[in-house]
Amino acid sequence: MARGGGEDGPHPVDRHVGRRVCEKRISLGYNQSDLGRALGLTFQQIQKYEKGANRISASKLWDIARFFKVDIGYFFEGLNQVAGGVGEGGTPAFDHDFPSTRYTIEMSRLAPKLSTRHQKLALELVRELSENASDSTAD
Repeated sequence: MARGGGEDGPHPVDRHVGRRVCEKRISLGYNQSDLGRALGLTFQQIQKYEKGANRISASKLWDIARFFKVDIGYFFEGLNQVAGGVGEGGTPAFDHDFPSTRYTIEMSRLAPKLSTRHQKLALELVRELSENASDSTAD
């Protein structure tokens, strides 16, 4: 069966690493074509990496880390350790319940540029909007 197909889809670790690549790429202001050119890949290959549909080889992950100027461990941050030894059951758990989007990444990148007062106002606005969204979906 093809990778990424079937009921299970991509492996959770592949999705997590891909998401971390995507988050870092966006936070640094690169698009998929920029990263692809730097690695000698097409933007479609980068898309598949970021979705977890294609696994990123160790050498490609090494190249990505060098391009982003991050430690290779960056891509695995947020994975909780699996109890037990190698090969024991269970899948890694993640510490986030929602996918990052271009907008949430950009908000988190821009927020530190605001004064503390404006950060508090922005936070109140986001809280209010999220409460309204929750109320409207509960109806």
